[in-house]
Amino acid sequence: MTFIDQHADVFGVEPICRVLTEHGCPISTSTYYAAKRRPPSTRAVRDAALDAHIQRIHTDNYGVYGARKVWQQLLREGHRVARCTVERRMRGLGLQGARRGKKIRTTTPDPGHERAADRLQRDFTASRPNATWVADFTHVSAWCGVVYVAFVVDIYSRAIVGWAA
Repeated sequence: MTFIDQHADVFGVEPICRVLTEHGCPISTSTYYAAKRRPPSTRAVRDAALDAHIQRIHTDNYGVYGARKVWQQLLREGHRVARCTVERRMRGLGLQGARRGKKIRTTTPDPGHERAADRLQRDFTASRPNATWVADFTHVSAWCGVVYVAFVVDIYSRAIVGWAA
């Protein structure tokens, strides 16, 4: 739905076309009505038919198929379609396949909880060794799973003072 279609009921087509013309986008009311009467394009008709097949294949496979597997299934079923078309239509439908691996979330902020004060005021410089230390908490993927690691770093020398896994 275009901008004019959304606002034509409220403002009318003529005032919208007049304002658009004044702002350097000339459009006549006859152009608007001609576009409204025009039948849908061949691509739009094909996309609508393809959307039903893509949604069916995606749901039949528990929502885990991505564009490549949906495209291959469409080819097996006899639908001649380009892979980029399937990608475009899946984006338009808001569908995506399952991704491998798990997204690791190390912290979940609580908006009601008070945060620690920023004692360094974002100034990560030091004039001498052992004057300022900072800590970092992160995760490292390993074959056995995920290892959470905490580091304490001396800002002056950038050396790791201590760590724990």
